[in-house]
Amino acid sequence: MSNEARTVTNSKARTVIEALPWLRRFHGKTVVIKFGGNAMVDEELKAAFAQDVVSLRYAGLRPVVVHGGGPQISAQLDRLGLESEFKAGLRVTTPEAMEVVRMVLAGQVQRELVGLINRHGPFAVGLTGEDAHTMTAVRRYADIDGERVDIGLVGDIVAVDPETLEALLTCGRIPVVSPVARGADGEVYNINADLAAAALAEALGAEKLIVLTDVEGLYEDWPHSDEVISRLTASELEALLPGMAGGMVPKMEGCLRAVRAGVGTAHVLDGRVPHSLLLEVFTGEGAGTAVVPDPPPPTASVAVGPAGAVRERVPA
Repeated sequence: MSNEARTVTNSKARTVIEALPWLRRFHGKTVVIKFGGNAMVDEELKAAFAQDVVSLRYAGLRPVVVHGGGPQISAQLDRLGLESEFKAGLRVTTPEAMEVVRMVLAGQVQRELVGLINRHGPFAVGLTGEDAHTMTAVRRYADIDGERVDIGLVGDIVAVDPETLEALLTCGRIPVVSPVARGADGEVYNINADLAAAALAEALGAEKLIVLTDVEGLYEDWPHSDEVISRLTASELEALLPGMAGGMVPKMEGCLRAVRAGVGTAHVLDGRVPHSLLLEVFTGEGAGTAVVPDPPPPTASVAVGPAGAVRERVPA
């Protein structure tokens, strides 16, 4: 064997060996993945994402995909002569726009993604939050400079029934969920995909929430610096949220909700990097921003004093 061939073989072996502890840690665990951003309109990135999701399934994880569809919705609205407007990072959704949202998400984006995954086997099953009352929503208002603003048929998830998803996962399927949900008032609401993914991660007791988007992560001081914050706690993120704007708000809000509700970690990754999903799960080379729960508070210990007297020892 030549030195070059030996180097390639050793590199491949190291990759497999490095993945072993991660395979052991995440085997049988649920991972909720929000797929969005420019990766959704790039054919090679879409195909790579489908491969990654199936790889997770074969590795013994239980992936659930929640997809967005912002670029496709905007394009369809433009073709119909309807305006696209955003407030506080959320799409203003009129009844006319809601018809387009449902059509594009469930009839176009979801079907394409299901098809890409099922090229590798009979795994993906598409559904929306309306199906089997998987998600229930209430009307959400935007908060702009302290004022509550009506943004139409935009919803916030208030209840999740994970029974259908659990049944699919138990059968070895990969649920692909469109973020549309019905409210108790009978209205159908457009749900931000980041927040829908966080709600499902909470209800399913997921080990990880992974948000794939079209930025490198949460920037420390954008636009003055492109340095990405690699890791922060829930409390640190909560302190930063009021100063955020645009589409990053629901992403980080979703991450905060998830880890506060018991999800192990939440990650915002650059979906423009091929196979960034596998790198995050199976190697120590994950990039982007990780949100972790707050560390537990220090506990007081007890010491026994002279003659068996008990004294409380408080940490410094």
